[in-house]
Amino acid sequence: MDELGGERYRNRHGPRKRLLFRVIAVMLGLSPLFVVECALRVLDLGAPEASANDPFVGFAGREPLFVLDKRAGRYKTATTRLKCFRPQTFAAQKAPGTFRIFCLGGSTVQGRPFAVETSFTSWLALSLRAADPSRTWEVINCGGVSYASYRLAPIVEEVLDYEPDLIVLYSGHNEFLEARTYPGLANLPAPVRSALSAAARLRAFALLHRGVEAVVGRSADQIDQDRPILPTEVEALLDYKGGLEAYHRDDGWREGVMAHFGFNLRRMIAMARARGVPVLLLNPVANLETPPFKTAHRPGLGERRLARFDASWEEARSLYTRSLPAAAAALEQAVRLDDEHAGIWYTLGVCQQRLDRLDAARASLNRARDLDICPLRILSPMNDLIARIATETHTPLVDVQALIAARSPGKITGNAWLVDHVHPSITGHKLIARAVLDEMVRQGWARPPEKGWEAERDRLYARQLASLDEFYYVKGVQRLKNLEAWAQGRAVRVRAPHPAASPLRDPSDGQNHSETGKSGDVAPGKTGT
Repeated sequence: MDELGGERYRNRHGPRKRLLFRVIAVMLGLSPLFVVECALRVLDLGAPEASANDPFVGFAGREPLFVLDKRAGRYKTATTRLKCFRPQTFAAQKAPGTFRIFCLGGSTVQGRPFAVETSFTSWLALSLRAADPSRTWEVINCGGVSYASYRLAPIVEEVLDYEPDLIVLYSGHNEFLEARTYPGLANLPAPVRSALSAAARLRAFALLHRGVEAVVGRSADQIDQDRPILPTEVEALLDYKGGLEAYHRDDGWREGVMAHFGFNLRRMIAMARARGVPVLLLNPVANLETPPFKTAHRPGLGERRLARFDASWEEARSLYTRSLPAAAAALEQAVRLDDEHAGIWYTLGVCQQRLDRLDAARASLNRARDLDICPLRILSPMNDLIARIATETHTPLVDVQALIAARSPGKITGNAWLVDHVHPSITGHKLIARAVLDEMVRQGWARPPEKGWEAERDRLYARQLASLDEFYYVKGVQRLKNLEAWAQGRAVRVRAPHPAASPLRDPSDGQNHSETGKSGDVAPGKTGT
């Protein structure tokens, strides 16, 4: 090869070879860690601690969810917890042949806006009784109103002492309800957060962390002082008058909340697995036909761009009754001017839905959900995170979002199956119960006959519904009205939130960042929320 050819070869292959050498060098550098990690796993040493200790938040106090009635020999829901939970009871000593299931989550698990009697947990108990009468089935409802994953973790730790055979987790809608901060986590770049999250699952990392704690000598109380301390019971921002005003665009805080959510899911799975108890994850469903609860323009939009945005939206409104395609075109122009405004995405999605452009409508409505300044519905990245954690931890999953989407036109989960922004109808709860039962059968936890048991299930279902008087439904309708007012920020409580709960910070730069008042206009013919 002549000198010119050699130069061309080096120019063409030099960068590739340097990159290869760097990859090899990194792999060689990490090889000792790989060997150590393999050895620790073989010796079963240094497993990451499975405890309810949360490095992100602490609590002013903790009370058990269940207390023992010694005379009756049964556990029952503590009176002090009835603000958020419904009464439940179970035997202190589990009888032989009993399969005990604890279902944890928020108000959806509890069955809101109705109650436990029509929650999927009750339909599951009746289905199991009909499908496999060889066992005694206990399904205990631990659905707490407004309970997020970080409040469920201590409950998981508690119920693991009550001889569970299965823990069912349905969580994700309530993660943004309480004020708290993640100053350290939020300031880290996303790749760094991902790397730290991966490292925290290594046994070598866990051993090193315990060693540092032992040398430094920090107690749990000292650790608590370094993190936000939340009140003993939930105090949601929307529980107070003007609570909606506390929500502002804060991408760093939102990323911190989602990272905390993933941490809690892994932590609860690890706690249960350390005690030999299987977990079944449910991936929550959200109503995409619900308008966003609060909208805001992208920062720094500028007055001229904002004026053009408003003009396009007004044009769409004027065209809506005359030409849906022309209205959609005007809305698409507005989206190009500001693609971070949840309201315009929602309006476009509704227009596309009525034009039968269902794939585009689903994408737009999902975008509106994810851009909501007040996220009262699980965000799509969190749905994806649940599925990813289920795969990584080999945890069975019932994808409720996909289950209901498959039965919805254009896979748009909406008002046909949900009574509000997150709560399924009674029919929806029955569907969830059936999907949970199917997964239990796949896992070998229940063994129904091939056919014939459904008639007994339907008989039990009918008897359950007949046992509910008209006041049960009247109360449910009233709760739904109260929930709608709450979600719109029309709470009446006026005292200041718990002083330990840090308010959400407002990073507004003063340039078209304030929330718009157009939420009532997001869909022609519909009332915004």
